[in-house]
Order: sequence, then structure tokens, then C-alpha cells
Amino acid sequence: MTADSNAAPPAPPTSPAPVRRPSRRSKAADRVAPDVRPRLDLALQGGGSHGAFTWGVLDALLEADRYTLDGVSGTSAGAMNAAVLACGVARGGAQGGRDALRAFWRDIAGVPECLGATATPAFVPNLPAWTFNLASWPLYGLWDAWLKSLSPSQLNPLNLNPLRDILLRHVDLALLRDGPLKVQVTATAVSTGQPKVFQGAGLSIDALLASACLPQLYRSVEIGGEAYWDGGYSGNPAIWPLIYGTEAVDVLLVQINPLVRPGVPTSAAEIADRMNEITFNASLVAEMRAIAFVQKLVREQRVSADDYKDLRLHRVADEAGLAPFDASSKLNTDIRLLETLFALGRAAATRWLAEHGDAVGQRGTVDIAQTWLAPR
Repeated sequence: MTADSNAAPPAPPTSPAPVRRPSRRSKAADRVAPDVRPRLDLALQGGGSHGAFTWGVLDALLEADRYTLDGVSGTSAGAMNAAVLACGVARGGAQGGRDALRAFWRDIAGVPECLGATATPAFVPNLPAWTFNLASWPLYGLWDAWLKSLSPSQLNPLNLNPLRDILLRHVDLALLRDGPLKVQVTATAVSTGQPKVFQGAGLSIDALLASACLPQLYRSVEIGGEAYWDGGYSGNPAIWPLIYGTEAVDVLLVQINPLVRPGVPTSAAEIADRMNEITFNASLVAEMRAIAFVQKLVREQRVSADDYKDLRLHRVADEAGLAPFDASSKLNTDIRLLETLFALGRAAATRWLAEHGDAVGQRGTVDIAQTWLAPR
């Protein structure tokens, strides 16, 4: 699963600016739809094992079951969460989604199914965050330097990827492509640096792996004659596919890459980590700038709200809670770490539901200009 590496990736291209509304459903389609709950799209960031935070957010949202989930856009770990969520919901509704996500993340950690859906080893004590940061382990620096001296082709000549087997166990392509959730997965075309959104019949196990392909760790994933790398370089996550592809006006962003990191990094590793955080947020910031511009045009009646979506944006994040877990922990699949991040995500989503849950369908709950565009 994708984790930010210590090598700074290339700068992402500018995200598409137009945010024209999709065509409206017919009145007949509205008449047969029994679900009158507010419609909500999800946008899920990538971040390796930190995607377990998103698992916790989704678990709380599904447990509350207050919204009709329409579309979900995901990148890297966010793409994995999106695919597993969609398959689980297609099988068994909200509870099916919760069960599917828990089974997937426990499989990521290598926890045997015989331990049960909610079992955690009783002998495991609660550990401080730094113990999960691989960079704090003895000799990690030497191991990391050795890895950086070799290409993925040299390190893995057989191109083995255990994540493929895990995805094959948890993702049903028929449910993913034709289920009730519209799933959109972003990868980055190596030749052009542009985002590629896989959806509908284009969704595949390879598309999910492409979205999570850090070139420092894995060989590029080839689909249809084009090589792809991690989607975080061009959209982490991409919001515009939801604008074009769904009816919902409300979008909930689950953000796990920090926008703000207090202090100035001094070590080489800290500098590289912060560079990666900035780069993997750059495409999102650019897209937020475009969305804010269209919102301004709609509210000033310079363009028609019938033609352009005036998005109602929401955000779940916990920068303070995730701050102690550094970039190296994104490569750690210890079940104790994943369950800790899951708990942080559930708590963050529970707070958001209590404070802002009623706003869905009514108004946005995050100020784009203050959150993404204003200097702090």
C-alpha cells in the first residue's frame, strides 16, 4: 500500500478547473428512489497504513447511516478503502461495508480470520506513537539508504506484490463496477504526468495497484499500453471526478496528509518527509482554488447554478492526532498501529457528525479559503 517515500516526487500538474454540473436525473428516476436522506460523496486521501484512519472515519459514518452515499473518489490507500467499501455496501448495506473494511485491514496486518472480526491480541499493551515509526528503529537509516540505492526492478525482479493477492480476496469487480456506489480511482500517467481516473468498466485490480504505485518501491503498473504511478502526484484525492460523475452536491473529504506541520525540519529525513507532504497536498490545494473560484462565480450570479455545482464541502481530519506518526510509519502494518489509527478516525468522524452532521444537504462546513488558500 502506498506510503510517502523519502524521495521527493515530481510536482503535480494543475487540476482541471471547470466544475460543470452533470445532467440532471429524470423526474421518473426521482419518483422511484425511496431514499430521501441527504446525498453525500466521499473523497479519500492516500497515505499508506495511515489509511486505517480513513477506515475508522468510514466505520463511524456507516454506523450512523444518516446519508445516501453516492460516489467515492480515492487515491492510493483511499482507492483501496473506496473499493472495499463499495463491495461491502453492495453485499450488505452499511453493515456490510463496515464488515468488509475491517476484514480488509486485518488482512493487511496479517491477522488470521480465526481470531474473529473484533478480536485483538489481549497480550498487546498500548504503545506510544513513536514505537510505530520505523525511522526510530535501530539500523533503519542503513536499511532505508540501501533501499534507495536500488531500483524496484533490482529489488524485486519477479515484480511480486502481496497487495494484489489481498485485493483479489476482498474486491469483487462485478460489485465494484456495477454496485450502488460510483467509485473513481486516480492514478498518474508516467508519460504525461496527468491524472487518469478509472471508473465503471475501467476499474480493475491493476487500476487499484496503479493508484498505489510509488515508483521508489514498485515497478510502474501498465494498463492499456500506458504506465502509471501513484495517483497522489496528480490528485490526492481528485475531487473533480465527483463533480462530473454524481448527483450529490455535498462532498466529505477525509484528509490524512497534514496541511500544517509546526516547526522547521532540520534532518535530511525530516526535510524529505515534509517535502512529500507538501507535494502530495499540492494537487488538492490547486483543485480547491478552482472550486472556490466557481463558488464565487455562482454566488455572484455570474454563472448559473443550474450549470455549475456550488459544492458544499466538508472535511474530517485530525492533524494533531496523526502528527506523532511520521512518514516511515506509513509502511508499518502492525495491527496495533492500524487499530490505533482506526480509533483516531472513528473519534474524528464522531466529532464531525455531532458538530456538522446536520449540515449535509444544507450548507458546507469548511471554508476553502481559510483552510487551504490563506497563509497561516
